[in-house]
Amino acid sequence: MPAAPGHHIEITQGTDHVRVVVDGQLLAESHRPLLLAETGYPTRYYLPPEDVRTDLLTPSATHTVCPFKGTASYWSLPGGPEDVAWAYPEPRAEVARIKDHLCFYEVELG
Repeated sequence: MPAAPGHHIEITQGTDHVRVVVDGQLLAESHRPLLLAETGYPTRYYLPPEDVRTDLLTPSATHTVCPFKGTASYWSLPGGPEDVAWAYPEPRAEVARIKDHLCFYEVELG
C-alpha cells in the first residue's frame, strides 16, 4: 500500500451466506465472499463473478480511482438503478485477491 498513516486494508476469506436483491430481483448469492475491511469504510463483501448474475448487469460508463485499490468499473441494471455493483479488473498488487470480484452497496447476510 502507498504510505498513508493510519490507513489499512485487510482481505479475508468469508463463509457467510451473502445475497444481493435489487428491486426484488436476486442478483447474487454466495457462500465464499472476500471480506474487505478498510479504514474509514464499512466491511465490503466482494463476490466471485460465478456467484453473480452478470447476465443481468450492463457495464456503466462510471469509473472511480482509489489510491489503495486501483480503478473500479461499475455495472447497472438495464432501466436502473445505475452503478449497483463495482469491481477492480486490475487492482493494485496489494489487493490482488479482489480482482474481478463484484461488490454491491447493499447485501443480505444469513
